[in-house]
Amino acid sequence: MLINLHVKNFALIDDCEIDFKEGLNILTGETGAGKSIIIDSVGACLGARVSKEVIRDESAPAFVELVFSAEEGSVRKVLEDMDIPCDDQIIISRRIQKSGSVSKVNGETVTTSQARAISACLIDIHGQHEHQSLLSSAKHLEILDEYGKERIAPLKEKVSALFGEYSDCKRDLAECSMDDESRKREISFLEYEIKEIEEAGLKPGEDEDLESEYRRLSNGSRIMESLSEVYEITGTGRGSERPIGDAVGDAVRRLSSVADFDPAMSGLLESLNNIESLTSDFNREISSYMSGNEFSPEEFNRVTARLDLVNDLKAKFGNTIEKIMSSLEEKKGRLNDLNNLEEHMADLRSKLSRVEKELSAECAGLTEIRKAEALKLSNAIKESLIDLNFLQVEFEISFEETDYSARGRDAVHFLISTNPGEPVKELSAVASGGELSRIMLAIKTILAGSDDIPTLIFDEIDAGISGRTAQKVSEKLALVGKDHQVICITHLPQIASMASAHYLIEKRVVDAATVSEIRLLDHEESIMELARMLGGAEITDNVIANAREMKELAGKIGTR
Repeated sequence: MLINLHVKNFALIDDCEIDFKEGLNILTGETGAGKSIIIDSVGACLGARVSKEVIRDESAPAFVELVFSAEEGSVRKVLEDMDIPCDDQIIISRRIQKSGSVSKVNGETVTTSQARAISACLIDIHGQHEHQSLLSSAKHLEILDEYGKERIAPLKEKVSALFGEYSDCKRDLAECSMDDESRKREISFLEYEIKEIEEAGLKPGEDEDLESEYRRLSNGSRIMESLSEVYEITGTGRGSERPIGDAVGDAVRRLSSVADFDPAMSGLLESLNNIESLTSDFNREISSYMSGNEFSPEEFNRVTARLDLVNDLKAKFGNTIEKIMSSLEEKKGRLNDLNNLEEHMADLRSKLSRVEKELSAECAGLTEIRKAEALKLSNAIKESLIDLNFLQVEFEISFEETDYSARGRDAVHFLISTNPGEPVKELSAVASGGELSRIMLAIKTILAGSDDIPTLIFDEIDAGISGRTAQKVSEKLALVGKDHQVICITHLPQIASMASAHYLIEKRVVDAATVSEIRLLDHEESIMELARMLGGAEITDNVIANAREMKELAGKIGTR
């Protein structure tokens, strides 16, 4: 679950830190206080697109850090696959500057896509406008597949792989559909390229050897100049003011003249003799290298020409010799196909027919499983909608066959009727904004029971609802909060009263600048905030009593 959120220099937030609790965490505050900024900062940290305008003070970066407890689950496998260490906590951060942003997980820099993959195992964010996605058939299929993923996912993988093979066959057949003149031109070009690569006679690792040799030859004069200087320095009287060889020899002679006076001197003399021997050997090796490595213009030109040839082939066919040779084999295969085009096309048609039969069978099996899961999902959604005060509701999931795709041949549609006697229709033709938000809550509640994502965030799930419906929504959120950590922004006191932890977000003016601040309320402060939400401009004793009663009743409901 989400343990801590730290936000700095982000929109209206200067610097705030929040410790979240288990159960239902409620965030309330006046309109415009910055409640949604909290959710936006979480989304930004987890890889959502964010405008550079969120940086409050351009002299410093915006910064968001999330700390999660590292429960067992799919997230550990994801982190392991990315070679990211994981102990008791998962710390995700993002630093946002005008020039770009940097994301880190447990101290390791990650890409935005990696941050999203990790966050998908930790948290599910339902924004203010996400319920509008329910108007998309693609979203309906996504929800169904998520609900029945244990049975559906293995079949989807098979379908996806077969569809890839099917698409490749169709593309290859299309490429073979050419007139005789085009075929001859391609054959001629392939023969030219194959000959070009083969005549080069490339060898594995040759490019690295050539580059090394080129560096040596192109810097030959510098090498020989430096070696000559070293040779003089380490030699014996060949131009240096005091060659090392002469100096060490003189030292040996001086030490030898006194070595007989003290037995301890023998060890020092032996070490000095070894130094003299090493210096002499080193000097001879330099002399040998210099005599055997005179600069050869012919050799330099040969290496340069060969290296130019290899680099030219790399530019045309691949940036390594291995890729060039792989390209050669592909071209030979393509040339063989073109020289035997009719036979090749017959093989492709046969393969396409076989793959299409397999794809059709797997798609049919996938549709059958989906329909079985759809029946269970529609019944579960209907029951959940009744709990959310849809008293006379019918809910169905219809299927429509489409062309082949990586997801099969199914387009699914959520259909609903909210009034007795009316036929079920598309959500877009029936549901209002408030109804869509409740339908999404029902779906999220159901999906939460079938996945291991520990934290759910709802940003104003209460849009367009009030009264008894709001009470039903609050009870549903409290129910979900028993098995998951729920973080919810709300304007409704019915929902806020259910809080396991209640946070107040306020806007203040600090040093002539407006900032948003957040703090955890104690029991009495929570009652006063409920009173503000109930009473509006004037908070009377009766309003406070009403808020206290609401909080007490919520506590009883939460213990059921």
